[in-house]
Amino acid sequence: MTDLTALSTSLREVAVEAATAVGPMLRDAFRAEVEVAFKRDHHDLVTEYDTASEESIRASILRAHPDSRILGEEGGTVGDGAVLWLVDPIDGTSNFARGIAQFCVSIAAAVDGELTAGVIYDPMAENLFTADLTGAWLDGRPLRCAGAAEASAATVLTDYPAARDVAAGPAAGERFAMLVDEFRSVRRGGSGALGLAHVAAGWVDCTFGTSTHPWDIAAGALLVRQAGGSFHGYRDGAELTTSVWEAPHYAAFAGDAEYPQITEIVRDHDHPIE
Repeated sequence: MTDLTALSTSLREVAVEAATAVGPMLRDAFRAEVEVAFKRDHHDLVTEYDTASEESIRASILRAHPDSRILGEEGGTVGDGAVLWLVDPIDGTSNFARGIAQFCVSIAAAVDGELTAGVIYDPMAENLFTADLTGAWLDGRPLRCAGAAEASAATVLTDYPAARDVAAGPAAGERFAMLVDEFRSVRRGGSGALGLAHVAAGWVDCTFGTSTHPWDIAAGALLVRQAGGSFHGYRDGAELTTSVWEAPHYAAFAGDAEYPQITEIVRDHDHPIE
Protein backbone atom coordinates (compact mmCIF):
# COMPACT_ATOMS: atom_id res chain seq x y z
CA MET A 1 0.00 0.00 0.00
CA THR A 2 1.47 3.34 -1.06
CA ASP A 3 1.64 6.32 1.26
CA LEU A 4 -1.06 8.10 -0.79
CA THR A 5 -3.34 5.07 -0.65
CA ALA A 6 -2.95 4.84 3.11
CA LEU A 7 -3.58 8.58 3.39
CA SER A 8 -6.74 8.25 1.28
CA THR A 9 -8.17 5.70 3.69
CA SER A 10 -7.39 7.97 6.63
CA LEU A 11 -9.02 10.93 4.89
CA ARG A 12 -12.10 8.85 4.11
CA GLU A 13 -12.46 8.05 7.80
CA VAL A 14 -12.18 11.74 8.68
CA ALA A 15 -14.88 12.59 6.13
CA VAL A 16 -17.18 9.84 7.42
CA GLU A 17 -16.93 11.15 10.96
CA ALA A 18 -17.56 14.74 9.87
CA ALA A 19 -20.52 13.89 7.63
CA THR A 20 -22.35 11.54 9.99
CA ALA A 21 -21.91 13.89 12.94
CA VAL A 22 -24.35 16.40 11.40
CA GLY A 23 -26.96 13.74 10.64
CA PRO A 24 -28.93 14.09 13.90
CA MET A 25 -29.19 17.87 13.49
CA LEU A 26 -30.45 17.59 9.91
CA ARG A 27 -32.96 14.85 10.77
CA ASP A 28 -34.30 16.88 13.71
CA ALA A 29 -34.73 19.96 11.50
CA PHE A 30 -36.31 18.09 8.59
CA ARG A 31 -39.97 19.07 8.11
CA ALA A 32 -39.72 21.49 10.99
CA GLU A 33 -40.04 25.26 10.60
CA VAL A 34 -37.01 26.27 8.51
CA GLU A 35 -36.28 29.88 7.63
CA VAL A 36 -34.71 30.39 4.23
CA ALA A 37 -32.61 33.14 2.69
CA PHE A 38 -31.54 33.56 -0.92
CA LYS A 39 -28.13 33.88 -2.52
CA ARG A 40 -28.00 34.34 -6.31
CA ASP A 41 -31.77 34.38 -6.92
CA HIS A 42 -35.02 32.80 -5.73
CA HIS A 43 -33.86 29.40 -6.99
CA ASP A 44 -30.74 29.47 -4.78
CA LEU A 45 -31.70 28.86 -1.15
CA VAL A 46 -29.69 28.72 2.04
CA THR A 47 -30.80 27.91 5.59
CA GLU A 48 -29.23 28.23 9.01
CA TYR A 49 -28.65 24.47 8.87
CA ASP A 50 -26.42 24.78 5.81
CA THR A 51 -24.21 27.14 7.77
CA ALA A 52 -24.30 25.15 11.00
CA SER A 53 -23.58 21.91 9.19
CA GLU A 54 -20.60 23.39 7.35
CA GLU A 55 -19.19 24.88 10.56
CA SER A 56 -19.42 21.49 12.26
CA ILE A 57 -17.80 19.69 9.33
CA ARG A 58 -15.00 22.25 9.09
CA ALA A 59 -14.21 21.98 12.80
CA SER A 60 -14.25 18.19 12.65
CA ILE A 61 -11.85 18.08 9.68
CA LEU A 62 -9.39 20.59 11.14
CA ARG A 63 -9.42 18.81 14.48
CA ALA A 64 -8.60 15.45 12.87
CA HIS A 65 -6.34 16.71 10.06
CA PRO A 66 -4.93 20.21 10.69
CA ASP A 67 -2.92 20.19 7.44
CA SER A 68 -6.05 21.05 5.47
CA ARG A 69 -7.54 23.67 3.20
CA ILE A 70 -11.35 23.59 3.13
CA LEU A 71 -13.48 24.96 0.30
CA GLY A 72 -17.09 25.05 1.47
CA GLU A 73 -20.21 26.21 -0.33
CA GLU A 74 -21.22 28.58 2.44
CA GLY A 75 -17.96 29.64 4.09
CA GLY A 76 -15.51 29.85 1.19
CA THR A 77 -11.89 28.78 1.73
CA VAL A 78 -10.42 28.23 5.20
CA GLY A 79 -6.86 27.09 5.93
CA ASP A 80 -3.83 26.63 3.70
CA GLY A 81 -2.84 22.99 4.20
CA ALA A 82 -1.75 20.34 1.73
CA VAL A 83 -5.08 18.49 1.62
CA LEU A 84 -7.94 20.23 -0.17
CA TRP A 85 -11.42 19.45 1.12
CA LEU A 86 -14.53 20.25 -0.91
CA VAL A 87 -17.62 20.46 1.28
CA ASP A 88 -21.30 20.82 0.48
CA PRO A 89 -23.05 20.77 3.86
CA ILE A 90 -26.51 20.23 2.34
CA ASP A 91 -26.71 19.44 -1.36
CA GLY A 92 -30.38 19.78 -2.19
CA THR A 93 -31.23 22.65 0.17
CA SER A 94 -34.51 23.38 -1.63
CA ASN A 95 -35.61 19.80 -1.01
CA PHE A 96 -34.50 19.95 2.63
CA ALA A 97 -36.35 23.22 3.24
CA ARG A 98 -39.61 21.86 1.75
CA GLY A 99 -39.54 18.47 3.45
CA ILE A 100 -38.50 16.42 0.41
CA ALA A 101 -36.15 13.63 1.49
CA GLN A 102 -33.67 14.04 -1.37
CA PHE A 103 -30.62 15.83 0.01
CA CYS A 104 -27.21 14.86 1.30
CA VAL A 105 -23.92 15.90 2.83
CA SER A 106 -20.98 15.75 0.39
CA ILE A 107 -17.31 15.82 1.43
CA ALA A 108 -14.27 15.10 -0.76
CA ALA A 109 -10.52 15.30 -0.24
CA ALA A 110 -7.90 15.91 -2.92
CA VAL A 111 -4.10 15.78 -2.80
CA ASP A 112 -1.94 17.27 -5.55
CA GLY A 113 -4.86 17.54 -7.95
CA GLU A 114 -6.06 13.96 -7.40
CA LEU A 115 -9.29 13.03 -5.65
CA THR A 116 -8.36 10.66 -2.84
CA ALA A 117 -11.45 10.33 -0.64
CA GLY A 118 -15.15 11.02 -0.93
CA VAL A 119 -18.23 10.64 1.25
CA ILE A 120 -21.86 11.28 0.39
CA TYR A 121 -24.23 10.84 3.30
CA ASP A 122 -28.01 10.68 2.93
CA PRO A 123 -29.16 11.36 6.50
CA MET A 124 -32.82 10.51 5.92
CA ALA A 125 -32.26 7.12 4.29
CA GLU A 126 -29.06 6.78 6.38
CA ASN A 127 -27.17 5.66 3.28
CA LEU A 128 -23.44 6.25 3.63
CA PHE A 129 -21.57 6.21 0.31
CA THR A 130 -17.78 6.22 0.69
CA ALA A 131 -14.74 5.96 -1.56
CA ASP A 132 -10.97 6.13 -1.37
CA LEU A 133 -8.17 4.91 -3.62
CA THR A 134 -8.92 1.28 -2.72
CA GLY A 135 -12.60 1.18 -3.70
CA ALA A 136 -16.16 2.39 -3.12
CA TRP A 137 -18.76 1.25 -0.62
CA LEU A 138 -22.36 1.72 0.49
CA ASP A 139 -22.67 1.18 4.24
CA GLY A 140 -19.50 -0.87 4.08
CA ARG A 141 -20.60 -3.10 1.19
CA PRO A 142 -18.46 -2.83 -1.99
CA LEU A 143 -20.06 -0.99 -4.89
CA ARG A 144 -19.79 -2.13 -8.51
CA CYS A 145 -22.20 -0.45 -10.90
CA ALA A 146 -23.42 -1.52 -14.33
CA GLY A 147 -25.43 0.53 -16.81
CA ALA A 148 -27.90 -0.27 -19.55
CA ALA A 149 -26.27 -0.65 -22.97
CA GLU A 150 -29.00 1.26 -24.83
CA ALA A 151 -30.62 4.59 -24.05
CA SER A 152 -34.06 3.03 -24.48
CA ALA A 153 -33.38 0.88 -21.41
CA ALA A 154 -31.65 3.56 -19.33
CA THR A 155 -32.77 5.87 -16.55
CA VAL A 156 -31.26 9.36 -16.37
CA LEU A 157 -31.24 11.42 -13.18
CA THR A 158 -30.59 15.13 -13.81
CA ASP A 159 -31.72 18.63 -12.90
CA TYR A 160 -31.11 19.84 -16.46
CA PRO A 161 -32.39 22.18 -17.68
CA ALA A 162 -31.97 24.67 -14.86
CA ALA A 163 -33.68 28.05 -14.99
CA ARG A 164 -30.57 29.66 -16.48
CA ASP A 165 -30.54 27.06 -19.28
CA VAL A 166 -34.17 27.77 -20.10
CA ALA A 167 -33.53 31.52 -20.05
CA ALA A 168 -30.77 31.10 -22.64
CA GLY A 169 -33.25 30.04 -25.33
CA PRO A 170 -35.29 27.14 -26.70
CA ALA A 171 -32.34 24.73 -27.17
CA ALA A 172 -32.48 23.46 -23.58
CA GLY A 173 -36.15 22.56 -23.85
CA GLU A 174 -35.57 20.83 -27.16
CA ARG A 175 -32.70 18.80 -25.72
CA PHE A 176 -34.74 17.81 -22.69
CA ALA A 177 -37.57 16.68 -24.96
CA MET A 178 -35.06 14.53 -26.85
CA LEU A 179 -33.95 12.88 -23.60
CA VAL A 180 -37.53 12.14 -22.57
CA ASP A 181 -38.17 10.59 -25.97
CA GLU A 182 -35.00 8.51 -26.29
CA PHE A 183 -34.42 7.28 -22.73
CA ARG A 184 -36.64 4.91 -20.77
CA SER A 185 -37.09 7.49 -18.04
CA VAL A 186 -35.73 10.88 -17.02
CA ARG A 187 -35.99 11.92 -13.37
CA ARG A 188 -35.23 15.18 -11.56
CA GLY A 189 -33.90 14.63 -8.04
CA GLY A 190 -32.76 18.04 -6.83
CA SER A 191 -29.34 16.92 -5.56
CA GLY A 192 -26.47 16.52 -8.00
CA ALA A 193 -24.22 14.85 -5.42
CA LEU A 194 -26.88 12.31 -4.51
CA GLY A 195 -27.44 11.64 -8.21
CA LEU A 196 -23.75 10.73 -8.58
CA ALA A 197 -24.01 8.43 -5.57
CA HIS A 198 -27.00 6.71 -7.16
CA VAL A 199 -25.00 6.12 -10.34
CA ALA A 200 -22.19 4.61 -8.24
CA ALA A 201 -24.74 2.31 -6.62
CA GLY A 202 -26.17 1.31 -10.00
CA TRP A 203 -29.62 2.60 -9.13
CA VAL A 204 -29.64 4.86 -12.20
CA ASP A 205 -27.63 4.60 -15.41
CA CYS A 206 -26.52 8.18 -15.83
CA THR A 207 -26.53 11.63 -14.34
CA PHE A 208 -25.26 14.94 -15.69
CA GLY A 209 -25.19 18.60 -14.79
CA THR A 210 -24.24 22.00 -16.19
CA SER A 211 -22.89 25.18 -14.58
CA THR A 212 -22.15 23.35 -11.36
CA HIS A 213 -19.69 23.92 -8.50
CA PRO A 214 -16.68 21.95 -7.20
CA TRP A 215 -18.34 20.92 -3.93
CA ASP A 216 -21.31 19.49 -5.83
CA ILE A 217 -19.35 16.93 -7.83
CA ALA A 218 -16.00 16.12 -6.18
CA ALA A 219 -17.07 13.29 -3.85
CA GLY A 220 -19.46 11.82 -6.41
CA ALA A 221 -16.84 11.83 -9.17
CA LEU A 222 -14.56 9.61 -7.09
CA LEU A 223 -17.44 7.38 -6.00
CA VAL A 224 -18.53 6.72 -9.57
CA ARG A 225 -15.03 5.99 -10.83
CA GLN A 226 -14.15 3.72 -7.91
CA ALA A 227 -17.44 1.83 -8.38
CA GLY A 228 -16.50 1.02 -11.97
CA GLY A 229 -18.35 3.81 -13.73
CA SER A 230 -17.03 6.83 -15.61
CA PHE A 231 -17.05 10.53 -14.81
CA HIS A 232 -16.31 13.17 -17.43
CA GLY A 233 -15.91 16.86 -16.66
CA TYR A 234 -15.89 19.54 -19.36
CA ARG A 235 -14.95 23.19 -19.65
CA ASP A 236 -15.09 25.16 -22.89
CA GLY A 237 -15.75 21.97 -24.83
CA ALA A 238 -12.64 20.18 -23.53
CA GLU A 239 -12.53 17.32 -21.03
CA LEU A 240 -10.49 17.95 -17.89
CA THR A 241 -7.98 15.26 -16.97
CA THR A 242 -6.85 16.69 -13.62
CA SER A 243 -8.72 18.56 -10.89
CA VAL A 244 -11.96 17.31 -12.42
CA TRP A 245 -14.00 18.93 -9.67
CA GLU A 246 -13.27 22.26 -11.36
CA ALA A 247 -15.32 21.23 -14.41
CA PRO A 248 -18.55 23.26 -14.62
CA HIS A 249 -20.28 20.62 -16.76
CA TYR A 250 -20.17 16.87 -16.22
CA ALA A 251 -21.65 13.49 -17.12
CA ALA A 252 -21.36 10.24 -15.19
CA PHE A 253 -22.25 6.77 -16.42
CA ALA A 254 -22.70 3.47 -14.59
CA GLY A 255 -20.30 0.72 -15.62
CA ASP A 256 -19.34 0.78 -19.29
CA ALA A 257 -22.43 2.71 -20.39
CA GLU A 258 -21.96 5.74 -22.64
CA TYR A 259 -24.79 7.78 -24.14
CA PRO A 260 -23.58 10.18 -26.87
CA GLN A 261 -26.74 12.28 -26.59
CA ILE A 262 -25.78 13.28 -23.06
CA THR A 263 -22.09 13.73 -23.77
CA GLU A 264 -23.01 16.14 -26.57
CA ILE A 265 -25.20 18.25 -24.29
CA VAL A 266 -22.51 18.50 -21.61
CA ARG A 267 -19.47 18.91 -23.85
CA ASP A 268 -21.09 21.60 -25.99
CA HIS A 269 -22.98 23.42 -23.25
CA ASP A 270 -20.91 26.59 -23.72
CA HIS A 271 -20.95 26.10 -27.49
CA PRO A 272 -24.60 25.88 -28.58
CA ILE A 273 -25.25 23.35 -31.34
CA GLU A 274 -26.67 25.05 -34.41
